[in-house]
Amino acid sequence: MIKKAEKKKGFLIVYTGDGKGKTTAALGVCVRAVGHDWRVCIIQFVKGTWKYGELEGLKRLGKLIELHVVGEGCVGILNDRKDFEEHRQAAKEGVKLALEKIRSDSYELVILDELNVAVDLGLVTDEEVEELLEARANKLHMVITGRNARDWLIEKADLVTEMKEVKHPFQKGIKARKGIDW
Repeated sequence: MIKKAEKKKGFLIVYTGDGKGKTTAALGVCVRAVGHDWRVCIIQFVKGTWKYGELEGLKRLGKLIELHVVGEGCVGILNDRKDFEEHRQAAKEGVKLALEKIRSDSYELVILDELNVAVDLGLVTDEEVEELLEARANKLHMVITGRNARDWLIEKADLVTEMKEVKHPFQKGIKARKGIDW
């Protein structure tokens, strides 16, 4: 039997793995939450220089979603010419913003998109992620996405989905497509 207090506890959800769909899954949760009039805050780490379709799409969903893109783009790939320290500083500002939003008690759902990647790249520390989790009010739902989720985060999470790539058009030399990949 589920205790009444457990019914009110917010979930910690992790979408990880090498397959496509981690951000897409998180955005699906976002759309569902907005359908129930929840206030949602999304903070995107690492991403930042491309014009992803979800940015415009989320704007169209209305006033219940607050989106912050705090990254400086893909680190060390795709013509990235920025100094690593610039990426690290952007990530640190993202953690600071996330703490502020998590502590504000203004949202039912906070999505920290690509946070796992920021940790894996050394832009954000495990200790900073722990601080974000500890700042979370008991009722706040949180989604963390990105490849290479730490074992300790997977252990703490209530729900973990690992995306596994089975087949991808890129394997045939087909580039990312507007509306599908970005």
